[in-house]
Amino acid sequence: MRKLKGVLLIDDNETSNFLNHRLLNRMEVTENIRVFSNGLNALEYLQKIEKGNFNSADPNYFKPELIFLDVNMPMLDGFEFLEMYHNDLADKVKQDTVIALLSTSSHPQDTVRASEYAAPYILKPLTVEKVRDLIAERFNDLES
Repeated sequence: MRKLKGVLLIDDNETSNFLNHRLLNRMEVTENIRVFSNGLNALEYLQKIEKGNFNSADPNYFKPELIFLDVNMPMLDGFEFLEMYHNDLADKVKQDTVIALLSTSSHPQDTVRASEYAAPYILKPLTVEKVRDLIAERFNDLES
């Protein structure tokens, strides 16, 4: 499997971020992983990418191909993030980026809301199988 250009992990739970980061590293999905503990900081990061307000030599800045987004977070929940992401960011930033929602809830209302944004809805915990399935489904142009 060819590596993705970059992945963002957005979750207010430090343990979830640690475990998901470790899982993605072990799977060698990408060499570029950024972790955010809230959606506001992640949106600010993406706005910097959009405007080019960063040092292009800085490896901490990259346009992600995949964003794992927790649904239940303070300040800005996953659905509020999605709304702002889709309404406020330029298409060039959103193009070729998949956002997958992560949650402990299997409530039908949440899965319906996720489908409105064409966002895969994945029940926590994130596993090797779930990551492989997502990549196979959404990045089928990548070599297996």
